[in-house]
Amino acid sequence: MTTLGKKLFFDPRLSSSNQISCSSCHDPARAWSDARPTAVGHDHQTGKRNVPSLLNIWAMDPLFWDGREDSLAAQYIHAVSDSIEMNQNPDALPGKLASISGYNTLFARAFPDSSITLGRIGQALAQFQRTIVSRESDFDRFVQGEKQALSDEALRGLHLFRTKARCMNCHHGRRFTDQKFHNLGLHYYGRKREDLGRYNVTGDPEDMGKFRTPSLRDVAYTGPWFHNGLVNDLEHAINMYEHGMARPEPRPSMQDDPHYPVTSTLLKELDLTKADKSALVAFLRSISERPRRVRRPELPQ
Repeated sequence: MTTLGKKLFFDPRLSSSNQISCSSCHDPARAWSDARPTAVGHDHQTGKRNVPSLLNIWAMDPLFWDGREDSLAAQYIHAVSDSIEMNQNPDALPGKLASISGYNTLFARAFPDSSITLGRIGQALAQFQRTIVSRESDFDRFVQGEKQALSDEALRGLHLFRTKARCMNCHHGRRFTDQKFHNLGLHYYGRKREDLGRYNVTGDPEDMGKFRTPSLRDVAYTGPWFHNGLVNDLEHAINMYEHGMARPEPRPSMQDDPHYPVTSTLLKELDLTKADKSALVAFLRSISERPRRVRRPELPQ
């Protein structure tokens, strides 16, 4: 099933134009993202959100910046059907793949018969995506007992990450994420670039402007960062956190708006020196390892 899933992942025929595959945005050579601020899809349309890396996607729950899906096998439908992304009618996809004889053979090998369904497509894609795993980093080797695996600067960065810089409030655990949703003040409420994140899924005013905490595994290779790809330099990102992130003030017409998004109280102004910031960057690089090279498969005919 993994072989089938890999072929589906790299096959542009999943899109209506036959030009965009899952790998167009989730490129293994770019840490399973696309190195752009926001996605570029069907007819070169530009989306409003940054493409999350698929590294360790099997451990993420829920999925997407706004958490709108909790099933790895079902999440592909969102990209396939989105008019800005792959612009494919999902109901037409099984028949389209069934017209390719090579896929009938592959589905018959992976499942009890050759029947192609949306569910089976999702299962195969999910099985392949479970193989997208971070490589062992310097930090991992340090944790396993290799005391010299971290430089003195990276070790100081680890200490700052856990204390003065307050990073561990949201970025903790093996994947360096709490898997929760927080408001960083980057919602552009009431403005042209407005994106209310989690609120668009739940309808709960408390969720306005909240986005999922991304994993920091391999963060040195997954930029640009934040849900809108606002920053492409790690030190710039740290500078934003040093200032307590964005804290937009409501316009006069919004002074009495009870739903105006409020930046998370977990974020505070910090007093980081230039040396502190360099140490934090060194630590972030220590939890990052360039992904393995992936050979693109030969597609079924």
